Amino acid sequence: MNIYDNIFHKALNLEPLSAKELMLIYKFADTGELMFVGNQLRQIHVQGNSVSWQIDRNVNITNVCISGCKFCNFHCKPHETEKSYTTTLDEYIKKIEELIALNGDQLLLQGGLHPNYGLNFYINLFSQLKKYYPNIKLHALGPPEIAHIAQKEKKSYREILEKLVEAGLDSLPGAGAEILCDRVRKQISPAKPDSQAWLNVMNEAHKLNLPTSATMVFGHIETLDERIEHLIKIRNLQDKKPQNAYGFLAFICWPMQLGGTKLGNKTGYKTTTVDEYIRTVAISRIALNNITNIQTSWLTAGKDTAQIALHSGANDMGSIMIEENVVSSTGTINTFDANGIQKAICDAGFIPWLRNQKYEAR
Repeated sequence: MNIYDNIFHKALNLEPLSAKELMLIYKFADTGELMFVGNQLRQIHVQGNSVSWQIDRNVNITNVCISGCKFCNFHCKPHETEKSYTTTLDEYIKKIEELIALNGDQLLLQGGLHPNYGLNFYINLFSQLKKYYPNIKLHALGPPEIAHIAQKEKKSYREILEKLVEAGLDSLPGAGAEILCDRVRKQISPAKPDSQAWLNVMNEAHKLNLPTSATMVFGHIETLDERIEHLIKIRNLQDKKPQNAYGFLAFICWPMQLGGTKLGNKTGYKTTTVDEYIRTVAISRIALNNITNIQTSWLTAGKDTAQIALHSGANDMGSIMIEENVVSSTGTINTFDANGIQKAICDAGFIPWLRNQKYEAR
């Protein structure tokens, strides 16, 4: 009998595994075993031979940010006026028209921690976009931005979220999680809100029944124990969501891209191996017994690795991402159009289906 069989049996019964159990199989089980169990669990959560995908556009509201992330080449400081920008309404209109022409229905709006932009700025932005394009979904900001706005306005997370939902916010991305361990966060993002703030914002979002996603960015200075700690924190928060609330609709993990960044230059840049990425996708599926959808990251892992991940626990290929600035600023350039992503899914042995943010068919 395999020494891991009892752990895998518990996982296949959707029982929550302990940190010790997860660490044991993460470190020592064969990759093939993890892939097999991850795929079996995928079939329990999402039966059949279909893989979902999406059409959206990632627009950066501004490139000004004070969080000081050492892995980001994209941001600039407030005083760097020759480099800084804020996307204008006319630019949004042009970008949205291009999105609609490609059959897209969602904007992924990412900002950063701008020292001068408070609640009214985002209310006005969301309201204007919804006025012109009421059917476009706004998948916007993230827990660090919400915590930053709340601190600036001296309001609760719930108050900020309620106002933003009223203005047009449709769902909240899992941005800014990286690794939910403050030892790591203090080193890689010294001015970003801490891990508990991230969790608290998501907790309030779940209470408001705002659809959310969860993320993990690995492959930098974190330990394996901290990766497991991150997954358990996500799982525990999902357990707390009100019954029938959306909670975390999906989990996405990806290897941090460090090319040319301060963090990469300091730590010595090592690309995450295919084996490590596949093991991490599988262990995420195994650990997160209460999250339905696991998304593979073709943007950072590449097409071939993303296809393998679809046999390792993932059931979603993510978006074609018509526009992306942060990852590409590290020199990582992977692209897909609608035909390409569907072909990749088919070539991996699955049937593609187009979804919206709520994992509903379009």
